[in-house]
Amino acid sequence: MGVPNGLMEQNQIGISFVGYGSNGGFLYMGISFYEHKGYYSGGFKADANFLGFGISVGLPIPANGNRLYPGIIGLSILGCILLSIPIGYFLVARALIGLPLYLAFLVYKFWKRHAWINNDIENFLLSQDNLVPISYSYSKISKMTSSFNHKVGEGGFGLVYKGELKSGRIVAVKVLKMSTATAREFINEVATIGRIYHLNVVRLVGFHAGRSKRALIYDFMPNGSLEKYIFSEQGASSLTYKQMFAISLGVARGIEYLHDGCDMKILHFDIKPHNILLDENFVPKISDFGLAKLYPTDDSIVSLTAAKGTFGYMAPELLYNNIGGVSHKADVYSFGILLMEMTGRRRNLNAYADHTSQIYFPSWIYVQLNKGKGIEMGDASEEEKVLVNKMMLVALWCIQMKPIDRPSMSKVVEMLEGSVELISMPPKPSLCPQEMSN
Repeated sequence: MGVPNGLMEQNQIGISFVGYGSNGGFLYMGISFYEHKGYYSGGFKADANFLGFGISVGLPIPANGNRLYPGIIGLSILGCILLSIPIGYFLVARALIGLPLYLAFLVYKFWKRHAWINNDIENFLLSQDNLVPISYSYSKISKMTSSFNHKVGEGGFGLVYKGELKSGRIVAVKVLKMSTATAREFINEVATIGRIYHLNVVRLVGFHAGRSKRALIYDFMPNGSLEKYIFSEQGASSLTYKQMFAISLGVARGIEYLHDGCDMKILHFDIKPHNILLDENFVPKISDFGLAKLYPTDDSIVSLTAAKGTFGYMAPELLYNNIGGVSHKADVYSFGILLMEMTGRRRNLNAYADHTSQIYFPSWIYVQLNKGKGIEMGDASEEEKVLVNKMMLVALWCIQMKPIDRPSMSKVVEMLEGSVELISMPPKPSLCPQEMSN
């Protein structure tokens, strides 16, 4: 005999099983519906027994008179009526009626899930009293982007379009994909950079928080991301080493501000070349706060349920729990990796390096500096060579395996602004805890 589902967990919708006896007769049919938050405070159940001629109906207690309530009752009565139809016809009727009903339930569940997400976003925005960005309608966003005609970027989060405000200000419009993950990213972006302003942090100009679409509007960065200047396929960059140093110092100041210049510490968790944007004067702006986390300034350890960041830039304590807790030092590590890539103009891990000793670039750099050497810099001036050596030393301090061995971002800024002679030689960087212990 089939067993009915009964009442489901809250916010769930279900259809009970249908069972048959050994004689082919219809024994049981049930439809179950239960909604706890917002629409019902009770549940509904309808069942019948063909052999015992018994029919029982349980009615929900509506919380706000939702229109779905009479529909569920009607569907249940229809199910009971089907019991009077001969079993052969019943199977056909069940196939014709059951599938649309099941699809309708799935659509309803999908709608409810996104309704909760949007309610969370709306409640969050209403609770923010000092937001600087402006809320725009979707029609205005469409108009400022010329109906989304000029795409300038694409990623897992969605698409980025170039736009222009009425004032003539050029902006970048990031249209987010609709999902739970991008809902969290949207809230993170607005919560972190919606109320702050710093020269080295990208400015959030506005946003759109609609039921079916969400968008974030930033100042447009005409020189794109730092990534294309570091990993140029032609092997050459239009940025001088002096410009690279200025960019590294700007990024360091931006991270220092996020850690120490706000009422709450802001951990970025995704510092990498792709997320460093350059304005028309090559002033760096930290962007993409989708993984950011806020926590009180007096707390040193952050509680995370999962690792955050991009592999290769992710701090080791996010992967190994035996070297120290997760804190603002995770951003310090990512900055160190960024700094190392800026000096070498290559990725730190490169299996196709010319020499095996150069596969892990930081280790090779450490050996070179220990020998009093550096990297080949072509026609670089003596001043630029000093700046690059300083960047490499600071980077080696930042990428130490244990968080306790890394400097704070305020100390990093101090080292970059000071004399290279005042920076001591750091310990050799390790790729993993096992290598460190060996």
